[in-house]
Amino acid sequence: MLNPHFIVHKSTHTDLQQTVVLTDASNQTPQVLADKIVEDAENICKLLSKNPNSSVEALLNKASMEVSPSLVFEALKKLSNAGALALSFFRWAEKQKGFQYSTESYHALIESLGKIKQFNVIWNLVTDMKQKGLLNKETFALISRRYARARKVKEAVDAFMKMEKFGLKIESSDVNRLLDTLCKSRQVERAQLVFDKMNKRGFVADIKSYTILLEGWGQEKNLSRLMEVYNEMKDEGFEPDVVTYGILINAHCKSRRYDDAIELFHEMEAKNCKPSPHIYCTLINGLGAEKRLSEALEFFELSKASGFVPEAPTYNAVVGAYCWSERMDDVQRTIDEMRKGGVGPSARTYDIILHHLIRAGKTKIAYSVFQKMSCEGCEPSVSTYEIIVRMFCNEDRVDMAIKVWDQMKAKGILPVMHMFSTLINSLCHESKLDEACMYFQEMLDVGIRPPAQLFSNLKQNLLDEGKKDTVVVFERKLDKLRKAPLVS
Repeated sequence: MLNPHFIVHKSTHTDLQQTVVLTDASNQTPQVLADKIVEDAENICKLLSKNPNSSVEALLNKASMEVSPSLVFEALKKLSNAGALALSFFRWAEKQKGFQYSTESYHALIESLGKIKQFNVIWNLVTDMKQKGLLNKETFALISRRYARARKVKEAVDAFMKMEKFGLKIESSDVNRLLDTLCKSRQVERAQLVFDKMNKRGFVADIKSYTILLEGWGQEKNLSRLMEVYNEMKDEGFEPDVVTYGILINAHCKSRRYDDAIELFHEMEAKNCKPSPHIYCTLINGLGAEKRLSEALEFFELSKASGFVPEAPTYNAVVGAYCWSERMDDVQRTIDEMRKGGVGPSARTYDIILHHLIRAGKTKIAYSVFQKMSCEGCEPSVSTYEIIVRMFCNEDRVDMAIKVWDQMKAKGILPVMHMFSTLINSLCHESKLDEACMYFQEMLDVGIRPPAQLFSNLKQNLLDEGKKDTVVVFERKLDKLRKAPLVS
């Protein structure tokens, strides 16, 4: 039996049969151990993503990796975009020595399964959690959010109401969370109906309830409904606070009513309600996008004069404002300033820059910036890779898109559905059907249900080439994935 102070470390980069290396955990700092857990989780992700057709159990057994609650949780987070692999990994892990069930790991698994709409499996997991005493309100909030994002609005509300059947009391804060979930999923009308219905049941609305609805109507750019809710809120005795003003200002910026947004800013100042960094950021973003650069920069200076040390979101807003006005020298100067202040740049900063370079047709420069990211200490995110893959596909340079794709996979970052769709459609466009089928199969292997339009396009291309047998095979696999895709 291994000494509990030792942790098995085995790289999955190389030969799976290599000798296990033991590291004395008692001499490691918490940060070193945490970094090692992240590294091992990345290695698991790389191993599984490179061998999607292989048995997960066989692969991991060969790797001889000892599990811990932290490692399982971290690996499940990294497998978030591959629900089928996440479930297989979880089922392997629970058989291993050192495994412990935890609410956090279940939630990470539910999140990944929700992305591929495996709700039957999710409810089986809920039953398991109930038996193990690991169920909490966050579980139902997570499931509701996944239903809402899948546009299953009735199911989202029903999932929320099921809390009571599992012995959890629904409180006002829970209702607010449901309203927030529906609004963030662009189901504001339904959120408003839930709000009105719960009011009749005795739900006591608070200022947060109203601000959630305000934000929802603001995102929909429906200022008339927003003002109805705002007036109702004030009629109920709630005075707008800094959060309320932030939502109102953001709503007016989204509707391109920037002068009204600035007027609201001055109104809150007149009421001695101090603007937050978020409000300054909103105005910088909005005015920058409108190419009212000087005004955007005035609010940046005003935020600093108000005592706020610029944070990453504010700097990103300034970067965006300069990009809209094509002031790239000022973009570089701002990035240098971020580095000096220790607040970036982040992948999000680069995503903003890449978006504007590509929009301006400067794709060579965009790719150069992308290549330099890692060297400058900023690893690309899945969003960054998606931007570059789409850029090359739009330029009919699918070979370069695949090169970037492979770089991403080598770092253990799994592609999302939209990336698969972009790449497969581009391969079809270039009549590279064998490769298109390979990536389509990979998509199915990780449990992602392809959009109907994607399969329709691939199917037509295959039929045009006389490959009806391949179409039949894919249709069977899709039917199986829809009806009985995963076993809990």
